[in-house]
Amino acid sequence: MGSQYPQSVRVYLPLWALTWEVAFILLFLFFTSYDTGPLDGRNLQRYHAVFQDVAVMGALGLGFFTSSLRRFGWSSVAFNLFMLALGVQWAVLLEGFLEKSFTVTGKILIKLSSIHQAAMSAMCVLISVGAFLGKANLLQLTLTTVVEVTAFEAVKTAFRHIFNMNQHESMMYIHVFAAYFGLTVAWCFSKSLPKGKEGKDQTATSSSLFAMLGSLFLWMFWPSFNSALLGSLDGRRKAVLNTYYALAVSAVTAISVSALARPQRRINMTHIHNAMLAGGVAVGTTCHVISSPWLAMILGLLAGLISIGGVKCLPVCLNRVLEIHDTCGLHYTFGLPGLLSGITSIMLKMYHVSWTNSPMIGYVALTEIGVLSLAMAGGLLSGLLTGLILKLKICKAHHVTKYFDDQAFWEFPHLAVGY
Repeated sequence: MGSQYPQSVRVYLPLWALTWEVAFILLFLFFTSYDTGPLDGRNLQRYHAVFQDVAVMGALGLGFFTSSLRRFGWSSVAFNLFMLALGVQWAVLLEGFLEKSFTVTGKILIKLSSIHQAAMSAMCVLISVGAFLGKANLLQLTLTTVVEVTAFEAVKTAFRHIFNMNQHESMMYIHVFAAYFGLTVAWCFSKSLPKGKEGKDQTATSSSLFAMLGSLFLWMFWPSFNSALLGSLDGRRKAVLNTYYALAVSAVTAISVSALARPQRRINMTHIHNAMLAGGVAVGTTCHVISSPWLAMILGLLAGLISIGGVKCLPVCLNRVLEIHDTCGLHYTFGLPGLLSGITSIMLKMYHVSWTNSPMIGYVALTEIGVLSLAMAGGLLSGLLTGLILKLKICKAHHVTKYFDDQAFWEFPHLAVGY
């Protein structure tokens, strides 16, 4: 008995993926060249270390973070790597095309920093896919990667040219953009599992342990992510320290409040592997300007409380009222802490302007609110566009009975018959 997965996808998926790869190779051939300037050994070591940390967060951290579904572990990890590899290539090209130097020379100059910046941009896809994981096939995820990376690069460019933001500040809104992109796509996918299949999206002990492993990788390397694009040594030092303190407090808060929130006072693993990361998200936009650890710790505390509260309350609102099934709890892991980060940035900049007795406080407030609104609106609109595209017949969406099922995609040698 052969696979019940649509033959059209099994035939066209390799063709689509290889076509994209050949297109990337041709673009790199005609439009890119390496930076041949003098090398600084210390910079080479730093950029390589940063890229390693970001790669671990993307491939291992987010790969295992979304592997909690008991019947979708293989796909969670492997599809994550597929999207990361595809997204990095596309992000390098897009960032090069958007540079002013490209209009002059017609060439993208690939520097040491290019690949880790591209890897950070590609992580927006890995974050957002957690909202609709298990419902999209690999063909749909390929399209999602290309569209979302394009949209995020466009939003970052708007941040830099309209709001005069630096690379770090524009990148730190990745959580808000990715969260609302993913939730909008999940809304477009919104379908209830048929009777008898409701348990397919449940977790198991072993899969939850792998998800916790992903959370631990993210927890350890998050200070590198928040400090990677900062130019000054003082800014990087503050970013590393503040991110660590925020993560530490959010982890303690997650474990403590999870026990309080349960009737039998037992800790819930799902609460932990989501809420323990909230501090790193919440401190992202301001980690380089906070001059004392207590403020970072307060942000970690608030982020942990908000995340646990979201776990308890939001599923009812999202599932029943808005009909959004958030597979991996994307909203309360990245979305709400990301909003807290944006609001904190607004308040700190307004405080700084008021401290200097500048009359520009109203302008600063409107500008910062505009930045946060653009990140959210960009995610919502591009997510809606992507969701509508993924529902087209050309994307060969699989039947709802195949949701959250590895057997729809993978060969299982121990099975005697097809699936």
